[in-house]
Amino acid sequence: MLLALAMLNIFVLAAGFTSLDVIESRPGEPLPYPVALAEEKAEAELPDAKPIDPDRLADQLDDRMSDTGLGDGLSGYVADGTTGEPLYERDADKAFTPASTTKIATALAVLESTGPEKRLHTDAVLDGDGRLILVGGGDPTLTAEAGPDDYPVPATLTLLAERTAAALEEAGVDSVELGYDDSLYPGPDTGPGWKENYVYEGSVAPVHALMLDGGRVNKDENYSERVGDPPRTAAEAFADLLREEGVQVEGDPEPKQAPDGAEKAATVASSPMSALVERMMLASDNNIAEALARQVALAEGEEPSFEGGAAAMQAVLGRLGVEDVHVEDGSGLSVNNRISPRALGTMLRLAGDPEHPDRSFTISGLPTAHFTGTLAYRYGPDGESGEGAGVVRAKTGTLNGVSTLAGTIRDTDGRLLDFVFMANDEEATGELLDTLAAEVAGCGCA
Repeated sequence: MLLALAMLNIFVLAAGFTSLDVIESRPGEPLPYPVALAEEKAEAELPDAKPIDPDRLADQLDDRMSDTGLGDGLSGYVADGTTGEPLYERDADKAFTPASTTKIATALAVLESTGPEKRLHTDAVLDGDGRLILVGGGDPTLTAEAGPDDYPVPATLTLLAERTAAALEEAGVDSVELGYDDSLYPGPDTGPGWKENYVYEGSVAPVHALMLDGGRVNKDENYSERVGDPPRTAAEAFADLLREEGVQVEGDPEPKQAPDGAEKAATVASSPMSALVERMMLASDNNIAEALARQVALAEGEEPSFEGGAAAMQAVLGRLGVEDVHVEDGSGLSVNNRISPRALGTMLRLAGDPEHPDRSFTISGLPTAHFTGTLAYRYGPDGESGEGAGVVRAKTGTLNGVSTLAGTIRDTDGRLLDFVFMANDEEATGELLDTLAAEVAGCGCA
């Protein structure tokens, strides 16, 4: 199982999702992974890996935490990844702003409520009055045309147009008016506790059930400028593709809710939920996170909105026994979110439970230190955190005055550990938290 997840992760990572989870910084080009950094690290958990001595871990970690200078704004939690036994606690039950480590909660909740095989469909339907309606099903990865390096393979409007044109030809229809239905997600399209700059800086697009490339102007840039009206932009692209297929589209696309029981002309499906979760975790994609929170709402019988998604996520986590969680979005952009380190650690433990492999994509999607995703440019060999390269796998979180890091570590004896470090302090940085994770990785505290 571990080898399979590792191979899958390498394939995912090679696709190039290397974005930094920050509001004011932007990623550069992917760094090649220096294999030499991992040659002396444990490649898999050793059956006889010695358990950690909590006192020895505390002796080393307390000093390192003091060196950060973050004081009361810093908390931590480390647990044995096999037994779940807490090994280190510092304000572990105090609720902090989690930033993008909120996505751990989103991933666990959606996998638990919908399962890993669920796909999101984008449909073209006929309303009976000669109108074709493009219906958004909430797929945040829908694109016009997939590239050879795209992973997971997304649903495309090109394929939908081809299938729709074939269906219309079979029905003897060569001319249609085009409407578009974005009604699946009601309520505000930006979240409570979001800052205005999140959208115009490109960290997230307004949340819609119908959007193309996450609302990006440039699909290949995670932090690209976003279009002003994502549903209309998608519908206009679909109209152009239909015309290329020989369908005459009358006028401009207009908003139109599809009637109940409308005849489906064609459909395309997203990658399975397992792949969407991994992509969300690796690239810290905020629009995927908000879409998945709404899928939890739909599965739990709540309204698929910010409010309904938050209520559904908290209900699912509550059933799993996770306490001290208050979320108002799925991405972690909301400054109103509060999660304790112990709660995040419990989520990691649940996600890695071998008795529940359907949850494992929360873990396999975690970025790897100095290798992939939001950790690709951290844990360099010349810095204080180099000991963690290749063995720290974690979800990052960064907002103004907030830095968080939560994931798994293999220590020098090959022992698997779950860890959480959270800092709510104006001086907090990801690099400071990296030194803490690296201290755990290199502790040798058996």
